[in-house]
Amino acid sequence: MTGPEPGACCSPARAGGAPAVPRTVVLTPGRPDTGEMIELGGGRFLMGTDDADGFPADGEGPVRAVTVSPFRIAPVAVTNARFAEFAAGTGYVTEAERTGWSFVFAGLLPDDFPPTRGVRAAPWWRQVEGADWRHPEGPQSAVGDRVDHPVVHVAHTDAVAYCRWAGVRLPTEAEWEFAARGGLEQARFPWGDEPPAGRCNIWEGTFPSRHTGSPGTAPVRSYQPNGYGLYNVAGNVWEWCSDWFSPTFHRGGPHADPIGPPAGTARVIRGGSYLCHESYCNRYRVAARSQNTPDSSTGNTGFRVVATP
Repeated sequence: MTGPEPGACCSPARAGGAPAVPRTVVLTPGRPDTGEMIELGGGRFLMGTDDADGFPADGEGPVRAVTVSPFRIAPVAVTNARFAEFAAGTGYVTEAERTGWSFVFAGLLPDDFPPTRGVRAAPWWRQVEGADWRHPEGPQSAVGDRVDHPVVHVAHTDAVAYCRWAGVRLPTEAEWEFAARGGLEQARFPWGDEPPAGRCNIWEGTFPSRHTGSPGTAPVRSYQPNGYGLYNVAGNVWEWCSDWFSPTFHRGGPHADPIGPPAGTARVIRGGSYLCHESYCNRYRVAARSQNTPDSSTGNTGFRVVATP
């Protein structure tokens, strides 16, 4: 399958890249998130795909046997309500808040919204001043009625800071895929191989001009969970993983608890988002992967957390 470059299709990156490591913050630990997690015993599974509808340039294949150790994973992505606890308890300022802007999908902006700079390869992405996790579509918006939606406009650096406070961590890419598969070997989606209609929050209609549903995020417990009890591991929001992104490292890398390459310029994101559509960017498949720079934030990227037993 062909399609736009991952950064344009999925989540645009800030110009100029990002620092090699997250900026250091000193935080007072809050209430741990580990009490609401699902225990997974780990084990061996077939990671990746060689299916014809995948994106070979993303490094989805080859299919390989990977083993992960036992871990615990949150059934849902971190919500606006939980992130608000973190921000209120620490005074943490996200990347989008520090820089004063973030990327917003144009279809979510009011018709009379002032013109803003777009992304050349994906003009539906707009650089919106004042867009951040508290104001997902810019200063005129708020998360008051979306406390149970996944937090968005969080960079990888922001997610790492939250994890440090909450006593958890981001999943490795292997852990994420093991959990997202829900025990189904080589299925295309978390529920099996059936079409996604009505099973996840992705684009419905003709992308990007016509949406027959309601574009944007859905509550974190929308739709049916997978076989392990995880919600929305297909669609809704992209989820940050801890690995640096490489399309080739895994071909010769370790297959036992892999953690990706030792360095890079972009971090892995998994799961697709409400902007994915089979005619354009079918990366809501469970083996699909993409990337973004650690300081980038968008209106369709969030995260879920894991912990080691």
